[in-house]
Amino acid sequence: MPQTAQKQHYARAPGTGSQVTSLVKEAKAGSRTAFEQLVDLFQEDIFRMVFYRTRSTMDAEDLAQDIFMQAFKNLSGLKAVDRFRSWLYSIALNRVRDFNRKKRFRSLFYSFNDSHEVAQSYAKTNDHHEALDNLMIQDFWKQIGLLLDKLSRMEREVFLLRFMDHLSIKEISRVLGKSESTVKTHLYRALQKFKREYSILQLLQEGTP
Repeated sequence: MPQTAQKQHYARAPGTGSQVTSLVKEAKAGSRTAFEQLVDLFQEDIFRMVFYRTRSTMDAEDLAQDIFMQAFKNLSGLKAVDRFRSWLYSIALNRVRDFNRKKRFRSLFYSFNDSHEVAQSYAKTNDHHEALDNLMIQDFWKQIGLLLDKLSRMEREVFLLRFMDHLSIKEISRVLGKSESTVKTHLYRALQKFKREYSILQLLQEGTP
């Protein structure tokens, strides 16, 4: 099994749908090399997704490795190979929820009070962000934290999956096990609560610090 936690985290362009589907088929047929290529394609996205919800580099690394181990173990049960990405995010989201429940967190997120330390920690995990000013990152996460507190649990999760994880409405529907209309409703409600924060929305649409 690939040691994902020991690899450097860096921005990577996602593979094409046909490429991913081909690799999933090979991995289901028993190719460990194909699965390792899937890990390479998705490890940064999964790490980032978990980090947004745990606010801890160490926990995100451990959980990301565990998520891929679970995916490897359960891959034979994936029937629709073209839905690998949303299936992987479902595993990740459930693993994060289990982690938070075990730690008795009152929500999916750590307190943002120590946002400067959190921002510095994340900046160290991604080459793309190392050149950014830490104070700007700190301010961004502080604003995001204050705004997320205004959302319900489902609104917050839909919002993060759409703008932080960049999943489509259809993929979010699969990840959460909700209809697309329900996802759109929660996303609309979240956006309404963010409507006075156009600068933040613009940053989220263009890419977060």
